[in-house]
Amino acid sequence: MEENNLSLNSELINLRKQLLESEKMASLGQLSAGIAHEIKNPLNFINNFSKLTIGLIDELQEIIDKISANLTEDDNSYLSEVMADIRSNLQKIDEHGQRAERIITGMLLHSRGKSGELIPTDINSLLAEYLNLAYHAIRARDVSFNIRIETAYDDSIGKINVVPQDLSRVFLNLINNACYATNEKKKQLGDAYFPLLTVKTKKIEQYVEISITDNGIGMSAAVREKLFTAFFTTKPPGEGTGLGLKISHDIIVNTHKGTIGVKSEEGLFTEFLISIPIINPKL
Repeated sequence: MEENNLSLNSELINLRKQLLESEKMASLGQLSAGIAHEIKNPLNFINNFSKLTIGLIDELQEIIDKISANLTEDDNSYLSEVMADIRSNLQKIDEHGQRAERIITGMLLHSRGKSGELIPTDINSLLAEYLNLAYHAIRARDVSFNIRIETAYDDSIGKINVVPQDLSRVFLNLINNACYATNEKKKQLGDAYFPLLTVKTKKIEQYVEISITDNGIGMSAAVREKLFTAFFTTKPPGEGTGLGLKISHDIIVNTHKGTIGVKSEEGLFTEFLISIPIINPKL
């Protein structure tokens, strides 16, 4: 009886820790939303003025073309180089500004915490964006982390109806887990091993399949059985709440009426395979 009480107390303590960690993550999400909102305003000015300046460059080029006959060959050559550099720089500012805006929009959607409406979404772009975001977030925490990423996106998929802010949570969770698994294996094997993450999409009849595979530490059969159970985690205390895969399962199965499964071999690899119907029922 005493052993049962000790076991129950231990479970309650662990549950309390996990709930506190979840609360911290919720607070962090609110903070991120506030920061993203504040950044979005000056970013709008950057994007808008870069476009306006590109237009001014076109007007300036027309003036230069009119007076080019009165300039020396060296002056014309110099002006052409300068104009080309300015145009190239502005295009880069515009390109990266648009990308930053997509990331911030995703952060704002991600932080709302509630399922939104089904929106026609380019799954390939969404996956690629969050793959990149997850990788750089991990690199920001640990500059020594490195991984080779291989992708194969099916361009025939087009846009399908999903809840992008919910699906992005799934992608972030699975990619973070894959990077964690490879990093753990790297610690064990050192230079004899190099982490690999493979991400693929494929259209199969009326479904889209998404595969996220890593060559990390893998999982035992016992772990795979409990994988989508709430509060189950193999990570050390403070590094995992045991809620990520449970939430991911609910998003895929309940929200998108799809399936999510896992294949894994301990010490070798883990593959998560998601299948989402292209024509989704209304929420």
